[in-house]
Formats: sequence, C-alpha cells, structure tokens
Amino acid sequence: MTLQTLLFFLVVLPVMFFGLLIGLVVNIIDPSGDGFHRMAAWWGRFCRKLMGITVEITGGENYDPNSNYLIMSNHAGMADIPLILGSIHLNMRFVAKEELGKIPIFGWAIKRGGYVLIKRGQNREALKSLLMASEVLKTGRSVHIFPEGTRSETGKILPFKRGAFMIAQKAHAPILPVTIIGSNRITPKKSLRIRKSRVQIIISEPIEARGKKAQELQDAAYTAITGNMKKYGAAG
Repeated sequence: MTLQTLLFFLVVLPVMFFGLLIGLVVNIIDPSGDGFHRMAAWWGRFCRKLMGITVEITGGENYDPNSNYLIMSNHAGMADIPLILGSIHLNMRFVAKEELGKIPIFGWAIKRGGYVLIKRGQNREALKSLLMASEVLKTGRSVHIFPEGTRSETGKILPFKRGAFMIAQKAHAPILPVTIIGSNRITPKKSLRIRKSRVQIIISEPIEARGKKAQELQDAAYTAITGNMKKYGAAG
C-alpha cells in the first residue's frame, strides 16, 4: 500500500465527508450552488497537493474566467474531477450519473449544488435529463461533461457520444476542449492503489457552437482533444 493510498483513506475521504455535510448547509444558504462550487474547487486543490500530484497546465489563456463554456474532456482516471475543479477557474457544474445522486449525503450535496444527474440509455428520458445541462449553461455557469461517457482503462481516448454535443447546440454555448494526460497512472481502473504522478491539462481554444450541427461539434472537439493527446502525450 502506497503513502498516497493511506492519505486518501485517512485524510481525503474524511475531509470530503465533513465537507459534504458543510456543503448541505451552504446549499441551503446559497441555493445557486456557487458557494458549493468554491468549496469543491478548494477540495480539488487540497487533494492535488496532499497526494503529491504535479499538474502542468497549457493553454490557460484560451478561456475567460468570467465567461461560461461547455467543458469537454477525456476521462482517463479517478482523479480527473478534483484535478479539473482545482485547475480550471470557472464556476462549473458537472454532469454525473443518476446513480450518484442516490448516495446518502454525497448525492444530496451534489444535487443541491446544481450538478446535472443524467439517466443512462438512449431513450427520451435519458436525452431529456442530459439536456437539463443546457438550462444550467443559460444561467451563465459552465458545465463539464465527459463525452466518452465512461473512464478509459488505458488512457486512450474512447469514441465520443453525440448527446453531449446536443447540449452545446441547444444552449448556443462555446465548447472548451480539455485534454488530460497522465491521470490514468494515478489510480488504474478497478484498483484502489494510488500513486504520485505528473498530469498535463491542455486547454484548447473554444469551439463556437452557434450555427453548427451536433456532428460538426463532435468532430471538432474530438480532433482538438485527440490532437493534443498525440502532441503532448508523445512529449510527456
């Protein structure tokens, strides 16, 4: 068992648990979810420092912290969410699986915090829940989604699902493509062993969604994310 694994169970999880309890109260005081996001961003930075993860950010000048975007990134590891929260300075909400909302305390906190919980599948109800993210974007907040729909076991980018791009189309929100390299080495899928790692986060220029079809947006985002994976992954 590594030191990082011990720290995760002895420090990170207890801090997250008590933070979620505080978050429930914060969400009552501030139902917009903005206060909860500030807590989540702090937690992301705390996890990164405690676990000894080095993050190198490229392209930070490609977004405006005062604007809002549909953030799309590949999903390479369990640490992706805290890394994004702590590294990208946007007031964001995450799209998450509906099942997570059923977890006591955790689910209550993220639902109250404005996270978008989606149903799985290809039916009308699943699409309706996914498009709720466009309503969040219309409030001026950013939304993050993993267009692959699941975590890659090897770090290799999986095919993107089209539904994610219908959100941008409906909300007319620019897509901010983000490439994550190296997070799969922190915690391999189906493993609880946690290790130090160097992670690269590459932020591409936004993709304007207005006037474009979902397939066009999907192709553009995939090209941006995979292109940076090839460019920076080879260098790393």
